Amino acid sequence: MTEHSPIVIVGTGLAGYSLAREIRKQNKEARIVMVTADDGVSYSKPMLSTGFTKGKDADGLAQAATEAMAEQLNLELRTYATVTGIDTDGHRLLLGDDSLSYSKLVLAWGADVIRLTIPGDGQEWVFPINDLGDYRAFRKALKSGSRVAIMGAGLIGCEFANDLRNGDYEVEVIAPSDAVMPSLLPPAAANAVQAELESLGVSFHLETLVERIEPAETGVSLFLANGETLQADIVISAVGLRPRTELARMAGIDIGRGITVNRALETSAQDVYALGDCAEVDGHVLLYVLPLMACARALAKSLTGERTQVSYGTMPVMIKTPCCPAAVCPPPVDAQGSWETEQDGTHVKTLFKNAEGDVLGFAVTGRFAVEKQALSKVVPPIHS
Repeated sequence: MTEHSPIVIVGTGLAGYSLAREIRKQNKEARIVMVTADDGVSYSKPMLSTGFTKGKDADGLAQAATEAMAEQLNLELRTYATVTGIDTDGHRLLLGDDSLSYSKLVLAWGADVIRLTIPGDGQEWVFPINDLGDYRAFRKALKSGSRVAIMGAGLIGCEFANDLRNGDYEVEVIAPSDAVMPSLLPPAAANAVQAELESLGVSFHLETLVERIEPAETGVSLFLANGETLQADIVISAVGLRPRTELARMAGIDIGRGITVNRALETSAQDVYALGDCAEVDGHVLLYVLPLMACARALAKSLTGERTQVSYGTMPVMIKTPCCPAAVCPPPVDAQGSWETEQDGTHVKTLFKNAEGDVLGFAVTGRFAVEKQALSKVVPPIHS
């Protein structure tokens, strides 16, 4: 019944469009239908934190219109279509009162921002930024000379801080951690990035959090747990992402931290796959571009007849803080060893070595950042 049904991809973000491109490299004619809850405009999500640095607004960050993508990739695009369920036995995707038959279904619907429940009446000034629509709303609300408070000092928070300073906005960063990017960077590299951001004019309020947000005469007042009160015109919430799993769970598909898939990106349901930020691949949730692209290449082969398991190379994470170029390849979670650091001010090269002296991870900042490719050849892949 489903052999003549299309390959259906849910999501038109970087994961969905990358997969469609890879499928077309393998098969020019396979029928593909893409389904999205938004307008389907092609853009690169990692570029959202570079708008001011690149001198581009939301429209400038868009790469191709919906109609152009449908024509370029020879596929059908259904926009503003909300998925309400998956009938895995009947091989049907449920879209409210409508449904769509599939031969293979790929869930590439990404992750949701973690939304903090903060007391106070100032929530309308708080903007999570997870897609181009969010970014467009933020830029519309942002006025020249605005004071911006950023909740979260992780990768996204730091990148937005640098970008907004490049746009000449006042920036305050609030986070409960004692360093920036604590889950990504070792201390020496984290301190270097923070120092350069501070030199650029970013103010940090670490080891505390926002307890209440209230309207002020202009903008909002943020009341911090350490007793400080900050004034801001607009607030970015950058406290992390959570893979979208609920509809998969409702369909009886196995989930963990993300939608559980093996190395072939197969879920527990026949002919259903998951890719990108929503997926937990062989125990790993990797919310970065390089693993996503590796998965897209492997899955495209599987969907066009050659079952292929993803094989990761070494995948350094590039941190878009132009004031302090940085890259990191974190060691495995269970690795035994220690960091060895070479440092000249905010120029840091720190290597994670085991007892035998093998390099299992690295972080580089400043002028050492150019060594990221050479170091990537030394570090073993995440898992072979």
